[in-house]
Amino acid sequence: MSLLGQTTEGGHASVRAASIPNAASDRVLGRWLVGCSGLVLGAVVLGGVTRLTESGLSMVDWHLVKEMKPPRSEAEWEDEFSKYKQFPEFKIMNHDMTLTEFKFIFYMEWGHRMWGRLVGLAYVLPTVYFWKRGYFSRSMKPRVLGLCGFVVFQGLLGWYMVKSGLEEKTESHDIPRVSQYRLAAHLGSALLLYCSSLWMGLTLMLPANKIPDSRNLLQLRRFAKVTGGLVFLTALSGAFVAGLDAGLVYNSFPKMGERWIPDDLLAFSPAIKNVFENPSTVQFDHRILGIGSLTAITGLYLFSRRVHLPRRAKIAIGCLTAMAYTQVVLGISTLLLYVPTPLAATHQSGSVALLTFAIWVLAELRKVVK
Repeated sequence: MSLLGQTTEGGHASVRAASIPNAASDRVLGRWLVGCSGLVLGAVVLGGVTRLTESGLSMVDWHLVKEMKPPRSEAEWEDEFSKYKQFPEFKIMNHDMTLTEFKFIFYMEWGHRMWGRLVGLAYVLPTVYFWKRGYFSRSMKPRVLGLCGFVVFQGLLGWYMVKSGLEEKTESHDIPRVSQYRLAAHLGSALLLYCSSLWMGLTLMLPANKIPDSRNLLQLRRFAKVTGGLVFLTALSGAFVAGLDAGLVYNSFPKMGERWIPDDLLAFSPAIKNVFENPSTVQFDHRILGIGSLTAITGLYLFSRRVHLPRRAKIAIGCLTAMAYTQVVLGISTLLLYVPTPLAATHQSGSVALLTFAIWVLAELRKVVK
Protein backbone atom coordinates (compact mmCIF):
# COMPACT_ATOMS: atom_id res chain seq x y z
CA MET A 1 0.00 0.00 0.00
CA SER A 2 2.90 2.25 0.85
CA LEU A 3 4.53 1.31 -2.45
CA LEU A 4 1.31 2.14 -4.31
CA GLY A 5 1.16 5.49 -2.56
CA GLN A 6 4.74 6.22 -3.59
CA THR A 7 4.00 5.23 -7.17
CA THR A 8 0.89 7.35 -7.28
CA GLU A 9 2.69 10.22 -5.62
CA GLY A 10 5.60 9.79 -8.02
CA GLY A 11 3.17 9.69 -10.92
CA HIS A 12 1.66 12.99 -9.84
CA ALA A 13 5.12 14.44 -9.46
CA SER A 14 6.07 13.39 -12.98
CA VAL A 15 2.90 14.94 -14.35
CA ARG A 16 3.62 18.17 -12.49
CA ALA A 17 7.23 18.13 -13.66
CA ALA A 18 6.14 17.74 -17.28
CA SER A 19 4.03 20.86 -17.02
CA ILE A 20 6.84 23.05 -15.64
CA PRO A 21 8.64 25.14 -18.33
CA ASN A 22 12.10 23.77 -19.15
CA ALA A 23 14.71 24.00 -21.90
CA ALA A 24 12.74 21.71 -24.23
CA SER A 25 9.48 23.64 -23.82
CA ASP A 26 11.38 26.93 -24.25
CA ARG A 27 12.66 25.73 -27.63
CA VAL A 28 9.11 24.81 -28.67
CA LEU A 29 7.81 28.23 -27.63
CA GLY A 30 10.78 29.92 -29.31
CA ARG A 31 10.07 28.22 -32.62
CA TRP A 32 6.39 29.13 -32.35
CA LEU A 33 7.12 32.80 -31.70
CA VAL A 34 9.72 33.02 -34.46
CA GLY A 35 7.16 31.38 -36.78
CA CYS A 36 4.57 33.97 -35.71
CA SER A 37 7.05 36.77 -36.39
CA GLY A 38 7.55 35.28 -39.88
CA LEU A 39 3.80 35.52 -40.49
CA VAL A 40 3.83 39.15 -39.31
CA LEU A 41 6.70 39.78 -41.73
CA GLY A 42 4.56 38.32 -44.52
CA ALA A 43 1.70 40.64 -43.53
CA VAL A 44 4.00 43.68 -43.65
CA VAL A 45 5.36 42.72 -47.08
CA LEU A 46 1.88 41.95 -48.43
CA GLY A 47 0.58 45.22 -46.99
CA GLY A 48 3.36 47.12 -48.77
CA VAL A 49 2.53 45.48 -52.10
CA THR A 50 -1.17 46.17 -51.53
CA ARG A 51 -0.43 49.86 -51.04
CA LEU A 52 1.96 50.04 -54.02
CA THR A 53 -0.68 48.50 -56.30
CA GLU A 54 -3.25 50.95 -54.87
CA SER A 55 -5.48 48.07 -53.79
CA GLY A 56 -6.05 48.98 -50.16
CA LEU A 57 -9.31 50.87 -50.64
CA SER A 58 -11.04 48.25 -52.81
CA MET A 59 -12.91 46.64 -49.90
CA VAL A 60 -15.16 49.31 -48.43
CA ASP A 61 -16.65 47.17 -45.62
CA TRP A 62 -15.13 45.33 -42.70
CA HIS A 63 -16.68 42.13 -41.35
CA LEU A 64 -14.69 39.68 -39.27
CA VAL A 65 -16.34 36.51 -40.66
CA LYS A 66 -18.57 37.54 -43.56
CA GLU A 67 -15.77 38.91 -45.76
CA MET A 68 -13.70 35.73 -45.47
CA LYS A 69 -15.61 34.42 -48.47
CA PRO A 70 -14.92 36.53 -51.60
CA PRO A 71 -17.61 37.12 -54.26
CA ARG A 72 -18.32 34.02 -56.35
CA SER A 73 -21.01 34.86 -58.87
CA GLU A 74 -21.02 37.69 -61.38
CA ALA A 75 -23.92 39.29 -59.51
CA GLU A 76 -21.91 39.33 -56.27
CA TRP A 77 -18.95 40.90 -58.06
CA GLU A 78 -21.17 43.57 -59.59
CA ASP A 79 -22.62 44.31 -56.16
CA GLU A 80 -19.13 44.69 -54.64
CA PHE A 81 -18.02 46.86 -57.56
CA SER A 82 -21.07 49.12 -57.18
CA LYS A 83 -20.14 49.69 -53.53
CA TYR A 84 -16.62 50.69 -54.56
CA LYS A 85 -18.02 53.15 -57.11
CA GLN A 86 -19.61 55.19 -54.33
CA PHE A 87 -16.25 56.20 -52.85
CA PRO A 88 -13.67 58.88 -53.77
CA GLU A 89 -11.00 56.57 -55.21
CA PHE A 90 -13.29 55.42 -58.00
CA LYS A 91 -14.84 58.85 -58.60
CA ILE A 92 -11.53 60.73 -58.80
CA MET A 93 -8.95 58.16 -59.94
CA ASN A 94 -10.55 55.00 -61.30
CA HIS A 95 -13.75 56.17 -62.96
CA ASP A 96 -12.87 54.19 -66.10
CA MET A 97 -11.95 50.99 -64.24
CA THR A 98 -13.36 47.71 -65.55
CA LEU A 99 -14.73 44.88 -63.43
CA THR A 100 -11.68 42.73 -64.31
CA GLU A 101 -9.32 45.43 -63.04
CA PHE A 102 -11.41 45.78 -59.90
CA LYS A 103 -11.16 42.05 -59.23
CA PHE A 104 -7.35 42.32 -59.15
CA ILE A 105 -7.20 45.09 -56.52
CA PHE A 106 -10.01 43.42 -54.55
CA TYR A 107 -8.13 40.13 -54.34
CA MET A 108 -4.95 41.96 -53.27
CA GLU A 109 -6.72 43.58 -50.32
CA TRP A 110 -8.72 40.42 -49.55
CA GLY A 111 -5.48 38.41 -49.43
CA HIS A 112 -3.94 40.94 -47.05
CA ARG A 113 -6.95 40.80 -44.73
CA MET A 114 -7.07 37.00 -44.78
CA TRP A 115 -3.36 36.85 -43.99
CA GLY A 116 -4.06 39.11 -41.02
CA ARG A 117 -6.65 36.63 -39.76
CA LEU A 118 -4.13 33.82 -40.17
CA VAL A 119 -1.68 35.79 -38.04
CA GLY A 120 -4.35 36.18 -35.36
CA LEU A 121 -5.09 32.45 -35.28
CA ALA A 122 -1.36 31.62 -35.19
CA TYR A 123 -1.04 33.64 -31.98
CA VAL A 124 -4.31 32.89 -30.20
CA LEU A 125 -4.86 29.15 -30.74
CA PRO A 126 -1.35 27.98 -29.71
CA THR A 127 -1.51 30.35 -26.73
CA VAL A 128 -4.61 28.53 -25.46
CA TYR A 129 -2.95 25.14 -26.02
CA PHE A 130 0.38 26.02 -24.41
CA TRP A 131 -1.37 27.72 -21.49
CA LYS A 132 -3.39 24.59 -20.71
CA ARG A 133 -0.28 22.40 -20.98
CA GLY A 134 1.63 24.62 -18.55
CA TYR A 135 4.33 25.70 -20.98
CA PHE A 136 4.33 29.35 -19.90
CA SER A 137 6.24 30.61 -16.90
CA ARG A 138 4.60 33.17 -14.63
CA SER A 139 6.61 36.01 -16.17
CA MET A 140 5.82 34.92 -19.71
CA LYS A 141 2.04 34.73 -19.36
CA PRO A 142 1.37 38.51 -19.39
CA ARG A 143 3.80 38.97 -22.30
CA VAL A 144 2.03 36.37 -24.42
CA LEU A 145 -1.36 37.84 -23.55
CA GLY A 146 0.03 41.22 -24.57
CA LEU A 147 1.06 39.84 -27.97
CA CYS A 148 -2.42 38.37 -28.55
CA GLY A 149 -4.07 41.64 -27.55
CA PHE A 150 -1.73 43.52 -29.85
CA VAL A 151 -2.75 41.34 -32.80
CA VAL A 152 -6.41 42.26 -32.23
CA PHE A 153 -5.48 45.93 -31.87
CA GLN A 154 -3.49 45.75 -35.11
CA GLY A 155 -6.54 44.46 -37.03
CA LEU A 156 -8.76 47.24 -35.71
CA LEU A 157 -6.08 49.82 -36.48
CA GLY A 158 -5.89 48.53 -40.05
CA TRP A 159 -9.59 49.19 -40.60
CA TYR A 160 -9.30 52.60 -38.91
CA MET A 161 -6.54 53.40 -41.43
CA VAL A 162 -8.61 52.24 -44.43
CA LYS A 163 -11.56 54.36 -43.29
CA SER A 164 -9.47 57.51 -43.66
CA GLY A 165 -9.11 56.81 -47.39
CA LEU A 166 -12.84 56.26 -47.88
CA GLU A 167 -13.91 59.62 -46.47
CA GLU A 168 -15.17 62.37 -48.78
CA LYS A 169 -12.88 65.41 -48.59
CA THR A 170 -14.91 68.19 -50.14
CA GLU A 171 -12.17 70.77 -49.61
CA SER A 172 -9.62 68.71 -51.58
CA HIS A 173 -9.53 67.14 -55.03
CA ASP A 174 -6.22 65.42 -54.39
CA ILE A 175 -5.69 61.71 -55.05
CA PRO A 176 -7.60 59.74 -52.38
CA ARG A 177 -5.19 58.13 -49.95
CA VAL A 178 -5.20 56.92 -46.38
CA SER A 179 -3.92 59.21 -43.64
CA GLN A 180 -0.14 58.98 -43.42
CA TYR A 181 -0.49 59.23 -39.63
CA ARG A 182 -2.74 56.17 -39.50
CA LEU A 183 -0.53 54.35 -42.00
CA ALA A 184 2.52 55.02 -39.81
CA ALA A 185 0.60 53.85 -36.73
CA HIS A 186 -0.49 50.66 -38.51
CA LEU A 187 3.03 49.90 -39.75
CA GLY A 188 4.61 50.90 -36.44
CA SER A 189 2.37 48.59 -34.43
CA ALA A 190 3.08 45.73 -36.89
CA LEU A 191 6.82 46.30 -36.51
CA LEU A 192 6.51 46.38 -32.70
CA LEU A 193 4.60 43.10 -32.80
CA TYR A 194 7.23 41.64 -35.11
CA CYS A 195 10.19 42.79 -33.01
CA SER A 196 8.62 41.63 -29.74
CA SER A 197 7.78 38.18 -31.10
CA LEU A 198 11.18 37.75 -32.75
CA TRP A 199 13.05 38.91 -29.64
CA MET A 200 11.10 36.57 -27.35
CA GLY A 201 11.48 33.68 -29.80
CA LEU A 202 15.22 34.12 -30.28
CA THR A 203 15.96 34.52 -26.58
CA LEU A 204 14.05 31.29 -25.89
CA MET A 205 15.68 29.36 -28.74
CA LEU A 206 19.26 30.60 -28.59
CA PRO A 207 21.33 30.00 -25.48
CA ALA A 208 22.82 33.24 -24.19
CA ASN A 209 26.46 33.81 -25.08
CA LYS A 210 28.69 33.81 -22.01
CA ILE A 211 30.80 36.81 -22.96
CA PRO A 212 33.14 38.13 -20.25
CA ASP A 213 31.98 41.57 -19.11
CA SER A 214 34.27 44.39 -20.16
CA ARG A 215 34.00 48.11 -20.76
CA ASN A 216 34.07 47.57 -24.55
CA LEU A 217 31.29 44.99 -24.35
CA LEU A 218 29.05 47.32 -22.34
CA GLN A 219 29.66 50.09 -24.89
CA LEU A 220 28.95 47.68 -27.75
CA ARG A 221 25.63 46.67 -26.18
CA ARG A 222 24.59 50.31 -25.80
CA PHE A 223 25.73 51.08 -29.34
CA ALA A 224 23.70 48.12 -30.66
CA LYS A 225 20.55 49.29 -28.83
CA VAL A 226 20.84 52.83 -30.22
CA THR A 227 21.51 51.45 -33.70
CA GLY A 228 18.48 49.16 -33.47
CA GLY A 229 16.31 52.12 -32.45
CA LEU A 230 17.60 54.14 -35.41
CA VAL A 231 16.83 51.28 -37.81
CA PHE A 232 13.28 51.08 -36.40
CA LEU A 233 12.78 54.84 -36.75
CA THR A 234 14.04 54.76 -40.35
CA ALA A 235 11.60 51.96 -41.23
CA LEU A 236 8.76 53.88 -39.58
CA SER A 237 9.62 57.05 -41.52
CA GLY A 238 9.13 55.00 -44.67
CA ALA A 239 5.41 54.91 -43.84
CA PHE A 240 5.21 58.70 -44.23
CA VAL A 241 7.13 58.45 -47.52
CA ALA A 242 4.64 55.85 -48.72
CA GLY A 243 1.58 57.67 -47.40
CA LEU A 244 2.48 60.94 -49.14
CA ASP A 245 4.03 59.36 -52.29
CA ALA A 246 7.13 61.32 -51.29
CA GLY A 247 9.34 59.01 -53.32
CA LEU A 248 8.10 60.74 -56.47
CA VAL A 249 9.07 64.27 -55.43
CA TYR A 250 12.85 64.40 -55.99
CA ASN A 251 14.14 61.48 -58.05
CA SER A 252 17.83 62.29 -57.87
CA PHE A 253 20.69 61.39 -55.53
CA PRO A 254 22.66 62.55 -53.60
CA LYS A 255 21.20 66.00 -54.27
CA MET A 256 17.48 66.74 -54.25
CA GLY A 257 17.10 68.36 -57.64
CA GLU A 258 19.87 70.94 -57.95
CA ARG A 259 20.29 71.44 -54.20
CA TRP A 260 21.50 69.53 -51.18
CA ILE A 261 18.64 71.01 -49.16
CA PRO A 262 15.46 71.77 -51.18
CA ASP A 263 13.86 75.22 -51.13
CA ASP A 264 10.46 73.89 -50.05
CA LEU A 265 11.76 72.06 -46.96
CA LEU A 266 9.85 74.43 -44.63
CA ALA A 267 7.02 75.45 -46.96
CA PHE A 268 4.26 74.60 -44.47
CA SER A 269 3.36 76.55 -41.36
CA PRO A 270 3.79 75.85 -38.50
CA ALA A 271 7.27 74.39 -39.17
CA ILE A 272 6.63 71.10 -37.34
CA LYS A 273 3.89 70.30 -39.86
CA ASN A 274 6.55 69.85 -42.57
CA VAL A 275 8.00 66.81 -40.80
CA PHE A 276 4.79 64.82 -41.25
CA GLU A 277 2.90 66.46 -44.14
CA ASN A 278 5.40 68.03 -46.56
CA PRO A 279 6.50 65.36 -49.11
CA SER A 280 9.85 67.10 -49.69
CA THR A 281 10.66 67.22 -45.98
CA VAL A 282 9.48 63.65 -45.47
CA GLN A 283 11.78 62.40 -48.23
CA PHE A 284 14.67 64.50 -46.89
CA ASP A 285 14.18 63.11 -43.38
CA HIS A 286 14.04 59.53 -44.68
CA ARG A 287 17.31 60.08 -46.55
CA ILE A 288 19.01 61.46 -43.45
CA LEU A 289 17.74 58.61 -41.28
CA GLY A 290 18.83 56.04 -43.88
CA ILE A 291 22.33 57.48 -44.11
CA GLY A 292 22.43 57.76 -40.32
CA SER A 293 21.47 54.07 -39.95
CA LEU A 294 24.15 53.03 -42.44
CA THR A 295 26.77 55.10 -40.60
CA ALA A 296 25.76 53.70 -37.21
CA ILE A 297 25.81 50.10 -38.45
CA THR A 298 29.20 50.59 -40.07
CA GLY A 299 30.48 52.04 -36.79
CA LEU A 300 28.98 49.10 -34.88
CA TYR A 301 30.77 46.64 -37.16
CA LEU A 302 34.13 48.40 -36.79
CA PHE A 303 33.76 48.70 -33.02
CA SER A 304 32.75 45.02 -32.69
CA ARG A 305 36.14 44.02 -34.08
CA ARG A 306 37.72 45.37 -30.90
CA VAL A 307 35.63 43.02 -28.73
CA HIS A 308 36.17 39.28 -28.40
CA LEU A 309 32.80 37.89 -29.52
CA PRO A 310 31.49 34.37 -30.17
CA ARG A 311 31.19 33.27 -33.80
CA ARG A 312 27.39 33.54 -33.86
CA ALA A 313 27.47 37.17 -32.70
CA LYS A 314 30.08 38.03 -35.35
CA ILE A 315 27.91 36.45 -38.05
CA ALA A 316 24.87 38.45 -36.85
CA ILE A 317 26.78 41.76 -37.00
CA GLY A 318 28.21 40.85 -40.42
CA CYS A 319 24.72 40.09 -41.78
CA LEU A 320 23.39 43.37 -40.36
CA THR A 321 26.18 45.32 -42.06
CA ALA A 322 25.77 43.58 -45.43
CA MET A 323 21.99 44.14 -45.33
CA ALA A 324 22.45 47.83 -44.48
CA TYR A 325 24.49 48.47 -47.64
CA THR A 326 22.07 46.38 -49.73
CA GLN A 327 19.13 48.37 -48.37
CA VAL A 328 20.75 51.72 -49.22
CA VAL A 329 21.42 50.53 -52.78
CA LEU A 330 17.79 49.39 -53.06
CA GLY A 331 16.53 52.75 -51.75
CA ILE A 332 18.63 54.82 -54.13
CA SER A 333 17.68 52.59 -57.08
CA THR A 334 13.99 52.86 -56.19
CA LEU A 335 14.28 56.64 -56.11
CA LEU A 336 16.23 57.03 -59.36
CA LEU A 337 13.89 54.69 -61.28
CA TYR A 338 10.74 56.55 -60.14
CA VAL A 339 9.51 53.92 -57.67
CA PRO A 340 8.75 50.83 -59.79
CA THR A 341 6.47 48.52 -57.82
CA PRO A 342 8.72 45.39 -57.68
CA LEU A 343 11.77 47.41 -56.60
CA ALA A 344 9.81 49.50 -54.11
CA ALA A 345 8.30 46.33 -52.58
CA THR A 346 11.81 44.84 -52.28
CA HIS A 347 13.05 48.01 -50.58
CA GLN A 348 10.16 47.93 -48.11
CA SER A 349 10.86 44.25 -47.38
CA GLY A 350 14.54 45.10 -46.95
CA SER A 351 13.70 47.47 -44.11
CA VAL A 352 12.15 44.58 -42.16
CA ALA A 353 15.10 42.32 -43.03
CA LEU A 354 17.43 44.98 -41.63
CA LEU A 355 15.33 45.19 -38.48
CA THR A 356 15.48 41.39 -38.21
CA PHE A 357 19.28 41.37 -38.19
CA ALA A 358 19.30 44.22 -35.64
CA ILE A 359 17.11 42.15 -33.28
CA TRP A 360 19.36 39.12 -33.84
CA VAL A 361 22.44 41.17 -32.91
CA LEU A 362 20.74 42.39 -29.73
CA ALA A 363 19.75 38.82 -28.84
CA GLU A 364 23.34 37.65 -29.28
CA LEU A 365 24.74 40.47 -27.17
CA ARG A 366 22.16 40.24 -24.37
CA LYS A 367 23.38 40.03 -20.83
CA VAL A 368 23.33 36.62 -19.17
CA VAL A 369 20.91 36.51 -16.24
CA LYS A 370 22.75 35.15 -13.20
